[in-house]
Amino acid sequence: MLTKMESEQRIIRLQKELKEKGLDGALFIYPIDVYYFAGTRQNSTIWIPADGNPRLFARKSYARALTESLIEDTRPFPGSKEFPALFGAEVRKIGFTFDVAPVQQYNYYSKLLPGREFADISAINRDIRSVKSEWELERMRHSGDHLCEVFRQVPEFLKAGMREIDLAAEFEYRLRKAGGEGYVRMRAFNQELFQGLAVSGATSGNPGFFDGAVTGRGLSTASPHGASTEAITANTPVLIDYTGVFNGYIVDMTRIFAIGKLAPELEHAFATSLAIQQHLVENLKPGVICEELFFKAAEMAEQAGLGQNFMGAPGENAKFVGHGVGLELDEYPVLAQGFKVPLQAGQTIAIEPKFVLPGMGVVGIENTFAVSSHGGVKITDLADEIVYL
Repeated sequence: MLTKMESEQRIIRLQKELKEKGLDGALFIYPIDVYYFAGTRQNSTIWIPADGNPRLFARKSYARALTESLIEDTRPFPGSKEFPALFGAEVRKIGFTFDVAPVQQYNYYSKLLPGREFADISAINRDIRSVKSEWELERMRHSGDHLCEVFRQVPEFLKAGMREIDLAAEFEYRLRKAGGEGYVRMRAFNQELFQGLAVSGATSGNPGFFDGAVTGRGLSTASPHGASTEAITANTPVLIDYTGVFNGYIVDMTRIFAIGKLAPELEHAFATSLAIQQHLVENLKPGVICEELFFKAAEMAEQAGLGQNFMGAPGENAKFVGHGVGLELDEYPVLAQGFKVPLQAGQTIAIEPKFVLPGMGVVGIENTFAVSSHGGVKITDLADEIVYL
């Protein structure tokens, strides 16, 4: 549960940014943003002025929000006639998260507060949330410990002949029994994910909508992501890529398993993944430019003769090698071309160099790390090697 001190520190950081941008305050309507500042995920809107105390307006459940919210002024959402009176004439410029607010909601609040200018603070919000406090890092270490424990159990139930979906179901069952919440929140439009994926063999390299290196075939054209009904065979790579979500905080990791042996080409690609990960981890330090890390990773893949297979099937390659994680799976920063910003201490990043070899399968590694002055600190602390059964 969020602490009062955490909530207050987050609000203070936001208020500093609002003042620097000449904004009079910010309205947050997106559930996970409300939770970040207030500690409750109930259907609510939070108003955070640049100066003064915030207010939380709860729709449903107000009774539960009242017990969970860390905002002292928590009240029922007022009627449309009462709402404007809560904002003084001095409130002229209001921050709003355009990246996730539907046009309908924007229009609704614009009508409730006529004459005000709404400014996009999406980047400000995501920058603030990207840097984790020690309290948040402890929550993420907790998530990492539980996820690693389920990965350790895979040799107990992975068998040749079982379907991908059976492997996924067994993994998800154990993760859920461990207390995994399962909500993999994503900010990007048109992206969705059901906890993770367990894929194997040639079908694991199927391209798809998901903005990542591996998509899998899925179970239907309506759900074209993740495990399929394909049987797992010997001597092919089995890729298990899952999130662990506990107390709202997400960690992301991937491990490779094989029943029997793998072809030399696959082992070479996996070794390249480890080498790329090692270089990136050594350079996860404050001040290092995200884009430069991506370019170096792509260069190492090219030098290994695997440039066209890096981060996706040839022609379907994802344009990143690492992504921020926290309360959402796709937080800042992103180790990607065009993301020309420096890393900051306390940011948490899932690094995932992967290779898709058509007709053979997918191999790679993924771990969640925290940025520090000494390089990446591993949060998903489990051996990286291929597990041969």
